[in-house]
Amino acid sequence: MDHWAVEAHGLVKAFGNNRAVDGVNLNVRAGSIYGVLGPNGAGKTTTIRMLATLLRPDAGSARIFGHDVAKESQIVRQLIGVTGQYASVDESLSATENLIIFSRLLGLGRAEARRKAEELLEEFGLSEAAKRPLKNFSGGMRRRLDLAASLIAQPPLIFLDEPTTGLDPRTRAQMWETIRRLVKTGSTVLLTTQYLDEADQLADRIAVIDRGQVVAEGTVDELKTSVGTSSLQLKVQNPQDIEDARRTIEQVLKVQSSMSSEAGKITAPMADADRVTDLLIALRAAGIHLAEISVQKPTLDEVFLTITGHGVKEDESLASLASDESNRAEAAKV
Repeated sequence: MDHWAVEAHGLVKAFGNNRAVDGVNLNVRAGSIYGVLGPNGAGKTTTIRMLATLLRPDAGSARIFGHDVAKESQIVRQLIGVTGQYASVDESLSATENLIIFSRLLGLGRAEARRKAEELLEEFGLSEAAKRPLKNFSGGMRRRLDLAASLIAQPPLIFLDEPTTGLDPRTRAQMWETIRRLVKTGSTVLLTTQYLDEADQLADRIAVIDRGQVVAEGTVDELKTSVGTSSLQLKVQNPQDIEDARRTIEQVLKVQSSMSSEAGKITAPMADADRVTDLLIALRAAGIHLAEISVQKPTLDEVFLTITGHGVKEDESLASLASDESNRAEAAKV
């Protein structure tokens, strides 16, 4: 599809003296998974709340499928589903009862609400636990139920705010497959995360947010390419050949190489992966045998470190400040 699901320009939101969001621009194409990557306190959740009509921007504008979030909030709410960082379900009720209540609140009749609940529980692998009280659910099961609740109305745009926080690797992988299925059936997903591998696995495009601003945007490959070339890593079978191998690498690739602390390992920058063939021929001609060889692209961690000057794990004081300010704003709104 060639239209935009989300168009945000110059979004600003301040809590006291803290500008949690400071001029964010986002364009999310319909039918895609768009990742918003950043540390705790970067402004990801506040951005989602503004796009989902839960917070009014102090400045800037945003449109969902062409509808203004401030002027047409009722229409926007019919087009979106939101899954926050914490489950919005009632722990005293069963999974079936929770979904039926949400369905009834959305205007479904009794029979249709029950049918929809059963359908979603099956889709998210919760049928066997459908009658069990939620207090006995694992964290992963609660997250899946929360996502199921946000899909009752089958919205074309789904906001997922750190949906896998605190989940074990197996449950995270299951959530990833669910997200991919949602997009295959026609939904658009805007996903916030502080997990680099999650953004790498899922997102068609990524916006890197740091201290309330978008500091980089593009596909995963574009972002990785922007911070440097790939690297060639190889290990010779005979450690005595390492100096000859190093000289050969530098002559063929016209680069400076470095040796690893691990015996027999060499790393060199690799601007053109097609030159690996020439290198292998030269090494074979020199009688140098390899135990391992690989070409590694820069990681998203390296991307974030290069762009922002620090890693994804930000200092706790800033994250705590943003969280406290946001919580106070939510309390005031309620």
